[in-house]
Amino acid sequence: MELSPESYIYIATWSMTVIIVLLSWRILDRLWFKPKKIEKFLRAQGLKGNSYRFIFGDLKEMAKMTRKANSKPIDLKDDIIPRVLPFVHKSVAAYGKICFTWMGPKLMIQVTEPAMIKEILGDYYKFQKSRGGNPLIRKLMKGLIDAEGDQWVKHRKIINPAFHIEKLKHMSFESC
Repeated sequence: MELSPESYIYIATWSMTVIIVLLSWRILDRLWFKPKKIEKFLRAQGLKGNSYRFIFGDLKEMAKMTRKANSKPIDLKDDIIPRVLPFVHKSVAAYGKICFTWMGPKLMIQVTEPAMIKEILGDYYKFQKSRGGNPLIRKLMKGLIDAEGDQWVKHRKIINPAFHIEKLKHMSFESC
């Protein structure tokens, strides 16, 4: 049995339609359904934060607040956090010391509780870094931020003495 040219066109059309529908579903899942599911899960655990907005998340508001903060001059006695990280400062003030924001469809959990930060930085094996981002930038950026596993633990032990309270006191403005 030989297929006619119209049959080939019909099969190709249906194949392309199925491929387009599957790709559209996958994109929609990544850009809408998955972030909304994560948001629902976090809210069920008691975390607060901004609701997810399609594609951009909080990026537009973040950029607007950063431009506004950078347009004003800063004095030495001013609080630096609202100037350097205005969006994070606003989120923490509105939702508490542990909250979440959206960098596009990617979730960012803001932790400003000192005890929790110490726990996160102290136990690498329990809290591992996500491996996202541009591979070229990862190759250019080597050090504690990019280190993994035992290498991270070794680097952390090397730099840890620099952050003891006695050494930090010497760097403060009061000692000047």
